Amino acid sequence: MAKFLDTHDPSLLKSEGENLVLFYPFVPPEAIDLVSETLRSRWIGQGPKVDRFELEFKDALGVNSTAVAVGSGTDGLHLAYVLAGISPGDEVISPVFTCTATNIPLLHLGATIRFADVERDTLNIDPAHVARVITDKTKAIVCVHYAGLPCKMDAIKEIADQHGIPVIEDAAQAVGASYQGNPIGGISDFTVFSFQATKHITTADGGMLMVKDPNLVSKARRLRWFGIDREAKHGGTWENDITEAGFKYQMTDVAAAMGLAGLARLDEILKLRRELLEAYKENLTGVPNLELIGLEQPESVHAAWLLTIAIDRRTDLMKKLREHKIESGQIHFRNDRYQIFSQFRTDETPNMDALEDRYLILPLHTNMTTDDVKRVCQVIRSGW
Repeated sequence: MAKFLDTHDPSLLKSEGENLVLFYPFVPPEAIDLVSETLRSRWIGQGPKVDRFELEFKDALGVNSTAVAVGSGTDGLHLAYVLAGISPGDEVISPVFTCTATNIPLLHLGATIRFADVERDTLNIDPAHVARVITDKTKAIVCVHYAGLPCKMDAIKEIADQHGIPVIEDAAQAVGASYQGNPIGGISDFTVFSFQATKHITTADGGMLMVKDPNLVSKARRLRWFGIDREAKHGGTWENDITEAGFKYQMTDVAAAMGLAGLARLDEILKLRRELLEAYKENLTGVPNLELIGLEQPESVHAAWLLTIAIDRRTDLMKKLREHKIESGQIHFRNDRYQIFSQFRTDETPNMDALEDRYLILPLHTNMTTDDVKRVCQVIRSGW
């Protein structure tokens, strides 16, 4: 009999007993029922539930941009870069600190990445550094709403507008966030959300590309399915041609079923996450030599995906938390340390340099209570 290898990281805590894990997926019972219904139906690939999820997601955000469901947030970013016309040799400004999914598609397009520094108090892209590194060759600005806190979109859009280039928002962590009263998803030319396992709502893996220009929507839908016009094909028009090489980036109805169930609970999810974030703020404010990252931003409504602190002797605190059955970690890393991005390294990131060995992420997810947060904070307040 074949043996299945256990490839799970042995350093991770098991989600049992008093253990507080760093992430835990939110899968409501309704998702199980809707997936089962879908599996018993005619449509398990891309079908009517994908269409419904796109419409309901757009309505839930309250934006005018059109939603195009894809197989992952990375798929959505790649499509956004293609739709923005990024070609080999074009310069693209992107934050040095993010998930590699933000920047790897740019490698495949042959773009030149200009890494921008982060802000010390948010770990979001620093608009002042963007203004310094932009050139006549810059084709787009990419920003990432780290932890669910929106970037300073007014400053970023002002720079982009001055140069006549699009802004592409990686909002993988920012479902439900807003900036200056404007929902994330309707501000920029392109915005991409993620429904990966540990995001606010999950489709196991999946994403949503929000397209502001209605003239690009049909192209986006073609590109996610090999370049084929599915509406024309399903209409029996077999004379339709394929004029652009697309991808297999569509979402399935099985995934959309999970998304619909999660979307129905989004307000509840956001409420709990924000309560947990506020509990961290209340219980960690004033701890010596500890900074709370990205919480004092009155122009923004935080989506509360992560809670990040900055401390000295990070490894010592991680060990102490682990001794008390609490996971912590870094999750994301500065991209210019990876070999694949070595040609784009720069020495112009003093803020990232200062935070590189100090930032730490603490548990925050829907399987937690405010009492769990207080327990984490009590361990931290006792010193390390």
